[in-house]
Amino acid sequence: MRYEVKALRGEDDLTAFTLDAVDAGDAANQMQGQGYTVIAVKPRAGWPVWRKPGTGRFPLVLFSQELLALLEAGLSLMESLEALAEKELQPEIRKTLAQLIASLYEGHPFSHALQHSQANFPLLYVASVRASEKTGALPEALSRYIAYQSQMDAVKRQVVSASIYPLLLAGVGGLVTLFLMVYVVPRFSHLYAEIGGDMPLMSRLLMRWGQLLDANGAAILIGSSLVLSALFYAATRPGSKQWLTRKLWQLPSLGRRLHIYQLSRFYRSLGMLLRGGMPMVTSLQMVSDLLESSLRGQLALASASVREGHALSHAMEQYGLTTPIALRMLRVGERTGRMGEMMERIAVFYEEETARWVERFTKLFEPLLMVFIGLVIGVIVVLMYFPIFELAGSIQ
Repeated sequence: MRYEVKALRGEDDLTAFTLDAVDAGDAANQMQGQGYTVIAVKPRAGWPVWRKPGTGRFPLVLFSQELLALLEAGLSLMESLEALAEKELQPEIRKTLAQLIASLYEGHPFSHALQHSQANFPLLYVASVRASEKTGALPEALSRYIAYQSQMDAVKRQVVSASIYPLLLAGVGGLVTLFLMVYVVPRFSHLYAEIGGDMPLMSRLLMRWGQLLDANGAAILIGSSLVLSALFYAATRPGSKQWLTRKLWQLPSLGRRLHIYQLSRFYRSLGMLLRGGMPMVTSLQMVSDLLESSLRGQLALASASVREGHALSHAMEQYGLTTPIALRMLRVGERTGRMGEMMERIAVFYEEETARWVERFTKLFEPLLMVFIGLVIGVIVVLMYFPIFELAGSIQ
């Protein structure tokens, strides 16, 4: 669930953040882990908000790509931001850029301007920029974040594209079944009531459903609407989402894949921060919100172990935040001193494995779904026409 947090850090001004958390306490703990003093926490509205055309979230990847191109062309950071503000047509984005420029003119570093912007830049982005300010390698930091976000978006697009056809197939099949049960079956029930005669048990039950729907259609429609509304309301509650997440994680095959997907996001984000120059413990704290709530406690214990001087590979293995392959790659990274690069390699390995699993699953699931929908519709049609077949047989 999304929470809005107002917090202070040192002598800085009051800052507002928006982040994902299990509950208000989890949101406060995340901000306190970053060194902030939390002032207020409130849930963000969960109902969809209609936006005016041309408004929306800040296009962070596009902004980073354009800023990187201008910096590599030789413009200074201030000149690049002013050029982007001049060409921008959307008022909300231009306002955000104007705030960044004003903060830089006040003498604040770029990371401070991003952190205190109303656009709510991700903490990973702010941390990457802050680390680059120590080395003067802002273009490299922007390039790493663009690559990171592009890879994450590619994984999401692959999962979404693989889900479109099964969802479309299920939707069409559900609509056809609903049409048969709500419109066709009641009319057949009237026909068979006039003809009379014996019918098989399943056909009689189907006809009774048609008669019931025809006689109490309004009440059934109202009751169905109330049930669907209650289910939709329950689905938007944090408790329901947590319950569903726990159930999915308990499924043997799916739970393992979800665990690997979480770890791949975790390692890719951690590798990006380490390659940008962030300390290990600070980076572990910053990426904790990317993990599922049940894994955050394990990460906190692993961070404490690293802080005590243990090797990262040992801490990850001890608290279940790695796999046999990832463990070996972490040990290689510790020996060579290339932990950031090795973590990104771990993420790539498991993202490719996840992509292959999704492809195999959809290839198996789609025909099974088609067979199931075909059987449901076929059974309904056969049960409707079975009395006609018997009547035709008796006439012959």
